[in-house]
Amino acid sequence: MSLRLEMLQVARLSPKLLGESRDLVVDFFRSQQNADGGFNDRSGNSDLYYTVFGTEGLMALRSDVPSSAIAAYLRAFGDGEGLDFIHLTCLARCWAALPPALSVDVPRTAILQRIEAFRTPDGGYSVTPGAQSGTVYGCFLALGAYQDCQRQMPESLRLLPCLSALQAEDGGYANQDDMPLGLTPSTAAAVTLLRALNQPSQPQLGDWLLQRHHGEGGFFATPLAPLPDLLSTATALPALAGVQVDFEEIKEPCLDFIDTLWTNTGAFYGHWDDDCTDCEYTYYALLALGHLSL
Repeated sequence: MSLRLEMLQVARLSPKLLGESRDLVVDFFRSQQNADGGFNDRSGNSDLYYTVFGTEGLMALRSDVPSSAIAAYLRAFGDGEGLDFIHLTCLARCWAALPPALSVDVPRTAILQRIEAFRTPDGGYSVTPGAQSGTVYGCFLALGAYQDCQRQMPESLRLLPCLSALQAEDGGYANQDDMPLGLTPSTAAAVTLLRALNQPSQPQLGDWLLQRHHGEGGFFATPLAPLPDLLSTATALPALAGVQVDFEEIKEPCLDFIDTLWTNTGAFYGHWDDDCTDCEYTYYALLALGHLSL
């Protein structure tokens, strides 16, 4: 199963905990779609990155997806010429979410060729053109794009030396080498990548992630972060499940944390100091709630 479908499968469990609020969340996602078919970024402009989360948010809630409008928006990008690495992978992911009848003519080979231009000498991928070393984030997005295009990544095991170099001194993973502290999202992504590449499970990474848990719920991005956040929480929980670490004891605090980020508009803030809602963090809430419902 692809990385995208794994996340979607779990996010589809979120209505168990949303209850009657599910319809409010659907309404929020729908309110974020613009006339051109794309979904809003935080400035109100259509953006491929946010269209990923708007589309999959509606899918997770089993609501009707305006597929034709989204497809019209995607077609404007053609084979991705002029897009940066992140938006190239988002283009692939958005097309993968739509019915096959709407995407039969998608130039998947050309999109992947553009993504491959971001491969680094160490075997990984970077979001920065011409970089000499890859990042966990780049590797995660690239593998997801190949899966979304239903193609095999060439020499996928070349990702392993890149990932190995990104393991920080404290045992977690960072997005650059020689770092003293790992990041929760990067470590969670590394756990997922290693599993996708059929590498042996590393339970110690589960212990590392549990140490990032805030006593009142949620996960910190780093030990130095002042507040827990929804991205770290939504990525840590599936990674813990992936290495089969029991997190039953922290479920209730995490649910309480997510509840503090809820708004009556049907969306979720990203952290306690956030004052803007968007499709991205609302989807992260669905992903976290799905894991907490198990």
